[in-house]
Amino acid sequence: MNSRQPERTVPVVVLAGFLGSGKTTVLNHLLGNRGGTRIGVVVNDFGSIEVDAMSVAGQVGDSMVSLGGGCLCCAVDGSELDAYLDRLTAPAHRIDVIVIEASGLAEPQEMVRMLMANENPAVRYGGMVHVVDAAEFDATREKHPETDRHLAVADLIVLNKSDRVDAAERTRIESELDALRAPGTAVIATEHGRIDPELLFDRRPWTETRGQLSFEDLLAEADEDTHDHSAHAHAAYESVEFTSDEPLSPRRLMDFLDRRPAGLYRIKGFVRFGVPGHEERYEVHAVGRFLSFEPGPWPKGEPRRTQLVLIGSGTDGPALLRGLEACREEAPQDARPESMWGVLRYVPRKGPAEAGEEPADDPDTDRPHPPETA
Repeated sequence: MNSRQPERTVPVVVLAGFLGSGKTTVLNHLLGNRGGTRIGVVVNDFGSIEVDAMSVAGQVGDSMVSLGGGCLCCAVDGSELDAYLDRLTAPAHRIDVIVIEASGLAEPQEMVRMLMANENPAVRYGGMVHVVDAAEFDATREKHPETDRHLAVADLIVLNKSDRVDAAERTRIESELDALRAPGTAVIATEHGRIDPELLFDRRPWTETRGQLSFEDLLAEADEDTHDHSAHAHAAYESVEFTSDEPLSPRRLMDFLDRRPAGLYRIKGFVRFGVPGHEERYEVHAVGRFLSFEPGPWPKGEPRRTQLVLIGSGTDGPALLRGLEACREEAPQDARPESMWGVLRYVPRKGPAEAGEEPADDPDTDRPHPPETA
């Protein structure tokens, strides 16, 4: 086990989908709209000519690595991927998030298992996004029956090229996806891969990342001066913010999260539970059905409070706030340690000495997905 203790962890998002679904288009859109966020990219092309890698190379410089000659999931032990992740998570690169664009013929579940088995403490699995071609949906399922299985393990489904089908066809496809997706998996319809980066990762303000003036800085300034922000992808989503100086009940919060609506695409922030033995700050991150908690110390001088942001579409904001209000706990000091078991299931397993109070015989403690949908 790697004993290196990182200053922070880097989320790794898997971008999957069959050939031609639009994964590279989605990736290029994320890169072009990342604000000041530093994105590391791993492109896994099938074949010896790495066309996809060349198409994004100009946008990420030396923060991109490429695995050619076959599917990443076909690697014997994943050591090559581990080496690349070690490189990208090195503090010198200051990478904020890593996106792995999988081969169109990759087995997504195997890729997720490889990431979960990675022993680099700086690597944090950030969920799997599956891109679907709306115009070729039926043909893809017929040619690749495994599509249904792949969709069932996705955390977020992007219905791309939705402009190429009429309204009735889009409704039919969305109904099919509702039957195939796991509970809690969000489905987002998009055109030309234009997914809001905020649904996957935080975009840092340019003022936090600018150094010497670069072409990227100039483009950002021009965009800030001339761009119509009402046309941003996030204009279609609602954001709800919740703050509580009182700790939250871990059991009631997990019940709230288990029942979250499919239109709630993302949850991020920090939670204070205050349960004896678990007084640290818990960073929460959810993309679709993917959920993880990461405990860590409270920053010196920072108030110990819960701060959450919920991003969704078609959700009932006041109802979400009422649900979170009901999670407040007046006497966390009286809670028993086992009340944290539901939360600890979603904390990536570390060493045996760090297993906490969670039952040793729980086979799912190393997975951020519920066992019935993993």
